[in-house]
Amino acid sequence: MSIDDTLAAEYVLGTLPHAERLAFAKRLAGDPTLQGLVRDWETRLADLNADFPEAAPPPDMLDRIEARLFPAPPRAGFGLRLWLGGLGLAAAVLAAALFLPPLFAPQATVVAVLGAETDALRFEAQYDGAQLHVGRIAGAPPPAGRSHELWIIAPEAKPVSLGLIGDQGLSVEYPALPKGWTLAVTLEPEGGGPGGVPTGPVVAAAEITL
Repeated sequence: MSIDDTLAAEYVLGTLPHAERLAFAKRLAGDPTLQGLVRDWETRLADLNADFPEAAPPPDMLDRIEARLFPAPPRAGFGLRLWLGGLGLAAAVLAAALFLPPLFAPQATVVAVLGAETDALRFEAQYDGAQLHVGRIAGAPPPAGRSHELWIIAPEAKPVSLGLIGDQGLSVEYPALPKGWTLAVTLEPEGGGPGGVPTGPVVAAAEITL
């Protein structure tokens, strides 16, 4: 068995260490031979999933995420307070990340895969208790003049940009990653959404499962 064949098997099984997985995923995006090895291992190991059917996401999940990213103008009064409250919560979490360093650095855990197995473009989010890392594991980088931007969305709150996802992914200090919040990637103008507001289509999204 070649080294690439072994790496492909470990990639499909999910046993590659984080750094090696990201490096492999980067090669995979532009290597048809490597893609064939991964498909072969997915076929060989498919029977392992027979007793564990993948739960299909709600059919309206993408619509709900887009509604959060591109909301209608808020109504005065309650709607404005809701917007300010959500923005304040997100700002507090991000501020805490800057001033509360972790006491230890445990192993990273996959907390969300943005995009279905059948999607050409997918991202993987890993979290180690202090740092969130999101990297592209399938598909091509954005076209020239465009950027992939990552957003986190608390329930009933305005989306907050976590930054741009480059070839090496995006790492963000994050002290507490709440289950049920949403991570979404949009295709934006180069450098990100103007004014810190999402403007492009949602290309991948998922709820945090940690």
